[in-house]
Amino acid sequence: MIVQERLESQDVFSFLLPKQVDSISNAAQTVRYKAGDTVYTQGEPADFIYAVLEGEVMLRLPGKGGLSVPIDVAAPGTMFGSCMCFDIETYSTTAQCTHDSKLLKIQAVAFKRLMDEDLRMGYGMQRRISSIYFKRYLDTMRKLQTVVMSLPVEAE
Repeated sequence: MIVQERLESQDVFSFLLPKQVDSISNAAQTVRYKAGDTVYTQGEPADFIYAVLEGEVMLRLPGKGGLSVPIDVAAPGTMFGSCMCFDIETYSTTAQCTHDSKLLKIQAVAFKRLMDEDLRMGYGMQRRISSIYFKRYLDTMRKLQTVVMSLPVEAE
């Protein structure tokens, strides 16, 4: 029942029918992480989608020499992780908690199955998830543009 209440409190799930909430609840659990804990690493199988209930998670793009580029901060109410709408099989970022956090962890395969069973709900969910990911992409592009524009230009 607690997982179901947590699902219903998330905007992205607010339009689901009670039986759909039950179905997702059966494939979800609430998990806790300490500040500094890694939720998943880039390249791992993208088996779960997450919603932040409490705390904060930094999404990073790992680079060479142990450096990483911060992509986004997932605050309470934010979804991140698997993007089953696009059939991406591995995580494209590394997710690390910046604060002690409580996350809702949902099995991506069960979530996708529910979307496939009810195409109207699946379409609505896909639109919401796509919007989240596209906004994240645009924000990342703006950050990248700022970095590139601040680089010194060499005269030829």
